[in-house]
Amino acid sequence: MLNLKDISYSIKTEKGQKKILKNINLNFEKGKTYVITGQNGSGKSTLVKLIMGIERQSSGEIFFEEENISDLAVNERANRGITFAFQKPVTFKGLKVKDLLDLASNQKNTLSQNCEFLSKVGLCARDYLDRYVDEKLSGGEIKRIELALSLVRNGKLDIFDEPEAGIDLWSFERLVKLFENEEKTTIIVSHQQKILERADQIILMHDGKISKTGTPKEVMPIINNSVCGKLRG
Repeated sequence: MLNLKDISYSIKTEKGQKKILKNINLNFEKGKTYVITGQNGSGKSTLVKLIMGIERQSSGEIFFEEENISDLAVNERANRGITFAFQKPVTFKGLKVKDLLDLASNQKNTLSQNCEFLSKVGLCARDYLDRYVDEKLSGGEIKRIELALSLVRNGKLDIFDEPEAGIDLWSFERLVKLFENEEKTTIIVSHQQKILERADQIILMHDGKISKTGTPKEVMPIINNSVCGKLRG
């Protein structure tokens, strides 16, 4: 499904090149849920941005459904079925929620369809369809709308960067159920234990490298023994 081969990423600093990711090799299978976790600065968000094409790797190759997408732009990757939900969603001045849902699904949705989309993320369609996606919405509301857009796009590979951020009052159990789709591959960056425990595979990162991959049963003991409290959710 998705293969990362020898992926490295560096940035320029006043002191020279700084390596953020170092020779990452990973395979993601269709229909499985992967959770990437690790301490702040370990390279989690950078890794998923490379997959989406938001950032470009310094070396290495990315293959999606056996096609080398290493040099493809974000929109080209999106056209192939890769979707991305940001940790801090952007606002869309002048666009209403219903406009974004229509754009994401590439059709004019009925009220019933929009109700189904929004109810999955804990929002009422009648309350939100005609609202503008701007600064008048709370961070949590915008986050849920972006999650709904990711689901509407019906991609082959969904990437979520800390989807729990800003929705503390919403049931984590309900959030996790959004990712249960055997037809899709899902990659989630998260520290939350409830999300980690429901993964098929956990990818634990440290200092730009993969320190451990495995099932929750294999990786959770390492996380629970970590000195980083955030890793323990």
